[in-house]
Amino acid sequence: MSTTEGATKAAQPSAQMKALDRLVGTWEVTGGAVGTVSYEWMSGDFFLLQRVDLMQNGQRITGLEVIGHLYNPFADASPSEEIATRFYDNQGNTLDYVYELDGDTLTIWAGEKGSPAYFRGVFSGDGNTMSGQWFYPDGGGYDSTMTRSSA
Repeated sequence: MSTTEGATKAAQPSAQMKALDRLVGTWEVTGGAVGTVSYEWMSGDFFLLQRVDLMQNGQRITGLEVIGHLYNPFADASPSEEIATRFYDNQGNTLDYVYELDGDTLTIWAGEKGSPAYFRGVFSGDGNTMSGQWFYPDGGGYDSTMTRSSA
């Protein structure tokens, strides 16, 4: 496949990505982590950027997450089916996630889809609150609520 053919395959953001538009804005986070997260589209709307500023377990965590389909126009492949992410934080961590939105339920899998570490949250009817829980393989986790503070 030529670079031009590959670029054509990713010419429009997917419906899966467009559905994540409901995350755009700034959110106040409460629960096991407290602070703010904000989501904004990168130019072209192929990638959603999340900025994080949270206190968790007595540590301030700041970071940036890039959310979108994996795609390399120079490889003989199509954009990935899944919405994959990479998160970078001020602790030196680089974490991968998979986002899955089904109706009003958002699941964020740590690592790969089906992982025993994940977040599952449900949007309120007006879309301005998401309540959920992080689940960890050892049975741990914590409740988390996001409330939109600006669009």
